[in-house]
Amino acid sequence: MSETSSIEWTDATWNPVTGCTKISQGCKHCYAARFAERWRGIPGHPYEEGFDLTLRPERLLLPLEWKDPKRIFVNSMSDLYHPGVPDSYVRNVFATMVKARWHTFQVLTKRSERLAQLGGSLPWRRNIWQGVSIESMDVAHRADDLREVPSEVRFLSLEPLLGPLDDLDISGIQWVIVGGESGPHARPMKKEWVVALRDRCRREGVPFFFKQWGGVRKHVLGRALDNRTWDEFPSPTPSRVG
Repeated sequence: MSETSSIEWTDATWNPVTGCTKISQGCKHCYAARFAERWRGIPGHPYEEGFDLTLRPERLLLPLEWKDPKRIFVNSMSDLYHPGVPDSYVRNVFATMVKARWHTFQVLTKRSERLAQLGGSLPWRRNIWQGVSIESMDVAHRADDLREVPSEVRFLSLEPLLGPLDDLDISGIQWVIVGGESGPHARPMKKEWVVALRDRCRREGVPFFFKQWGGVRKHVLGRALDNRTWDEFPSPTPSRVG
């Protein structure tokens, strides 16, 4: 967790839960697991237990201490809707997000089925954005589950993009993020996959954010697509409108 973040589409990260388990091909080279497992077994380290799922109740109220409005990525090191996270704990996380109304919270999950089951009973506010990760058409149903949720901003993180998504339905979606895989053993992403998604977003009026080309050394390939960066956000963002 940090008051700042190097992730291009957020300002800070908040991890009231850490650790996770892999459920699809997008998890194969998980950056969070790779980072956490480096510290397994080191006494006193926050990741002494590696990437085992761990609730962090001492962090629940942390965003209330950050007085300047931020976009906050929730559980960058976990998944809020993991089956090991009790419903009551999910509600505690939402209670903090409701109280910290000056922030914009970006919640991202691969467990879209549980999201859809819980979604109708959670206290959604304008400052709580909900997204799902989709890496290929094999898991495109996650977008359908997301559309069942009464979040004002629903977004898709198409990262790591592992194949074309020509048949992905983006109706009812307010933001699309696209990115290639980075780090050791990164799988390639083709430009035509990205261009097709960008062009469809432009036609349908959906803000498009291109995060990175990725690769083993992602800084070499950078973030430019057709000689410019694409850093579009839903507008206005709740934390900026009071």
